[in-house]
Amino acid sequence: MSGFKRLIFIINPNAGVHKKEGVFTGIVNMFFDYGYTTTVLFTRKAGDATEFVEKFATSSVDLIVCMGGDGTLNETLRGVNNVKWRKPFGYIPAGSTNDYASSLGLPTDPIEAAKRIMTGKVRSLDLGMFNDSLFVYTACVGLFTNTSYETPQKVKNIIGHLAYVLEGMKDMTQFKPVYVKIDTGEQVLEDNYIYVGICNTYSLGGVMKLDDSAIDLGDGAYELLAISMPRDIFQTTNIITALLTQKYETCNLIHFSKITHCEIYYPRPGDWSLDGERGKGKEKNVFDIIPDAVNFLC
Repeated sequence: MSGFKRLIFIINPNAGVHKKEGVFTGIVNMFFDYGYTTTVLFTRKAGDATEFVEKFATSSVDLIVCMGGDGTLNETLRGVNNVKWRKPFGYIPAGSTNDYASSLGLPTDPIEAAKRIMTGKVRSLDLGMFNDSLFVYTACVGLFTNTSYETPQKVKNIIGHLAYVLEGMKDMTQFKPVYVKIDTGEQVLEDNYIYVGICNTYSLGGVMKLDDSAIDLGDGAYELLAISMPRDIFQTTNIITALLTQKYETCNLIHFSKITHCEIYYPRPGDWSLDGERGKGKEKNVFDIIPDAVNFLC
């Protein structure tokens, strides 16, 4: 079809709570109405989205769009980074929580999200590297961080965000703080922490909201949030109040700052959460930022 542009549409058919009848057809028809011929690719296993981008993102393709949860977004952008894709990229959120989509203000309705891609503006956004693994919006360890990857997908699809809350409540009864050393290059932090996260988002697991006035998803920096272990109910209340009001400076057990690089020393290799999926940590973990890594349509 002469004059039409080419679009690669990567879909995780297993992600999400809401599966409307005919939604895929409706999205492809919308793309057509805006002048795109679409190649649809369905993921079947972990890593497929990355491989699809690496294989099909040729110079003749004008736009890549993925539809799924945070894990699908992570995989697709991993491919985007690997092939140094600088053309526009779009995301249709279809997961259970969709923290990054919420931060970008993307519509929750798939058809409306597709229309936003067709009519939106390109925004240059950053990505992060945790050791050798790319992540989009969060690399974290501690309380609640194993919830997303330990909650079965079927449970997520049935009850959605509530699944994270229920699994997280179980995590609270079992979690033990870990002694961590964090070197940002400007200061060194050492303590027993219940949570350490490197973030580029306004929301974490849909459970914790961050101060959106202090966060810019494309400013060339990520945010470091570290929460020390409280010793009593009063310190616990202070932490909760500071997080709820987003006045982190009122609690000396919370550290919140912008970073572009840091080294995190962890007493034992363990599981970190990278965009809600299980990632492997080391005794020494290195974070770096990839500025202006993706041209996001939103």
